[in-house]
Amino acid sequence: MAEILKKALTLITGEPPKTKRPLQSFTERDLIRLESEIGRELFGPVPAGHRREFFCLDEHTWIWHEEWIDTESGERKIMTTRYEVHPNGILKVQEGQPYRFIEGQELEYLATATRMYRERVMRELYKRDPQTGQLLTETPDTIDA
Repeated sequence: MAEILKKALTLITGEPPKTKRPLQSFTERDLIRLESEIGRELFGPVPAGHRREFFCLDEHTWIWHEEWIDTESGERKIMTTRYEVHPNGILKVQEGQPYRFIEGQELEYLATATRMYRERVMRELYKRDPQTGQLLTETPDTIDA
């Protein structure tokens, strides 16, 4: 039955389905956006009227971005925090604030969030085991179409 679906998809789209590497046609920006959709959920539900992004920009940089409308003033608020990984610690960078290395509970929360992020992104987006990097085996369909 799978072959019939592949042929139908080829007839409809004019291209064979990309089953081996479904993410190969995405740009780096597309992948960051997809990863951020997972990352934004790590801190709980996003309140109505808020926008939240949390993602790994590169091997040394994590970004947490939030936007919302202040209920008292009606002003749009934006907060972007960049966490830079250095050999001697994690540097927190925010506009208008002094740069500082995080420690204690804040460091623990970030470490937990990055582990959860990696786990979910690897499994849900890239379909890989986060420990080994191996492709996850697909579970057989319960209903044979």
